[in-house]
Amino acid sequence: MIIVSGASSGLGLDICQRLLGMGQNVIGLARDVSNLDFEAYSCNVASYDEIKEVSKKIKKKYGSVTTLINAAGVASMNLALMTPPKKTQELIQTNLIGTIYSCQVFGPLLIKNKGGSIINFSTIAVQIGLPGESVYVASKAGVEGFSRAFAREMSDFGVRVNCIAPGPINTKLIKGVEGQLIEDVISRQILKKQFECSDVSDVVEMLIDKKAQTLSGQVIYVGGV
Repeated sequence: MIIVSGASSGLGLDICQRLLGMGQNVIGLARDVSNLDFEAYSCNVASYDEIKEVSKKIKKKYGSVTTLINAAGVASMNLALMTPPKKTQELIQTNLIGTIYSCQVFGPLLIKNKGGSIINFSTIAVQIGLPGESVYVASKAGVEGFSRAFAREMSDFGVRVNCIAPGPINTKLIKGVEGQLIEDVISRQILKKQFECSDVSDVVEMLIDKKAQTLSGQVIYVGGV
């Protein structure tokens, strides 16, 4: 069983559709799952209690989990000095704390499976040090650091932990971003292009495959830095 957070739209939905198309068993997590035609649970990853409640249902129904993909996230394109405290809290709570909560709650179900894969999400902006996204970058840098350390903690249980850090991808997260800022990011990537969700789903597909058994504790920058 594969768990995917952020499953209602954008990258998370694309990942779900890709995996379902491969014949995988997928459960989506999102705040609003009314638009989904596959098994899904309403859940705010920023709430430990909500994640825990969903995990109990999944454990009772399926027993264990093979893969956890933490695709839920929020972004904010503000200078640090102009980011309101409420937005700062939301970015950290959803992107970093939400990822940690999900790993803490679903980790035991992967251990019960005697192995599996966890995929967390960062951003290429961490390595670029992108101005105008300081707080967002901080939340995702935390995800990278957590993923590296958590990979070592889970290695004895046969669970691999990796992180995907895409450049700008065509989702609603960047719709309100100034075009010049997107071009600036693309110009600093090795591959000078904007990517689609399907490009990231390709990497997800690779990481959960048995051929990727040697990869853990890695951050893969889609676009290259």
